Amino acid sequence: MTRSTLFPVLGAAALIGLVSACGDGDAGTDKMVAATPRKCPAIADTPVKLAGGTFEMGEDDVYAEEGPVRETSVSGFWIDPHEVTNRQFAEFVAATGYVTVAEKPVDPKQFQVPADQIPPDMLKAGSAVFTPPDFPSNNYADWWKYVPGANWKKPYGPTGPDHVPNEPVVHLAWDDMVAYAKWAGGRIPTEAEWEYAASAGKRSRNVQPAEANSWQGAFPNYNAESDGFKGVAPVGCYQPNANGLYDMVGNVWEVTSDFFRPGHDPADTDNPKGPGENNAYDPLNPGMPSRTVKGGSYLCAPNYCQRYRPASRQGRDPGLGTSNVGFRLAYDSAPAG
Repeated sequence: MTRSTLFPVLGAAALIGLVSACGDGDAGTDKMVAATPRKCPAIADTPVKLAGGTFEMGEDDVYAEEGPVRETSVSGFWIDPHEVTNRQFAEFVAATGYVTVAEKPVDPKQFQVPADQIPPDMLKAGSAVFTPPDFPSNNYADWWKYVPGANWKKPYGPTGPDHVPNEPVVHLAWDDMVAYAKWAGGRIPTEAEWEYAASAGKRSRNVQPAEANSWQGAFPNYNAESDGFKGVAPVGCYQPNANGLYDMVGNVWEVTSDFFRPGHDPADTDNPKGPGENNAYDPLNPGMPSRTVKGGSYLCAPNYCQRYRPASRQGRDPGLGTSNVGFRLAYDSAPAG
């Protein structure tokens, strides 16, 4: 898997295509209550079995690409109770010696421009890191930075802290996730499976949830942290949904196996798997077929990104990791052990 060819210039247009922060609205200055500490008990890794069923997939009153609402059926499957953690990914790396895309130097041929036009740092191994500015801004380049040395082990860059074992693993490309899934005996869930699991029998609604890690305050420069966290939270800090699944909205976006195209096909309602690769289209990253990500992240705020919902969806560059995108696995049969 190659990285985005939109990456040689750290401008707003490039960053729109390579990061999964999203939203509308102007950055404001509202203040909120102080942070409330949260307890984060250890939770099991055992996948949850979900019987098949029918649900109302999509939402048509927030962002156009999330509709139309359609009655959708999925077969039964198992799904991880939380995002894949650094601890779990470290076990995979220890067993296989796997090296992620973010840990490898970048091939200059990917940029399709003369080598002397490529900033040297852009050819170094690294990833995109959210770096909040000190001022209100609607410019993506003000808060997304390519940081050489940032990867799943050092999520904030080489001078930052090491990864936290029980936090979701981030900075992974699609190929990294697929490699882990094969090793673990699972697969990346479809968008329909993911949304069915996240909805847990309820319709998606545009309300900022109390039991999720999202942004309280004026994005991108003021976070009141009233949910207990400024950035990524460990798994298990918030109450699970009715299916017993944690962090299905907020914390980190979660990658699904579907290629992205704005809107749902109203006729594709029985175990849909999204458009084919040749029919994929991401208006924010038109140069390559994006994968669909779901559920929003800790960067979603009412004034910017109202994606803290089961129906939320957006395209995501499969070749580049960021500090707010993770994943969980689905299984076709009961996982061994």
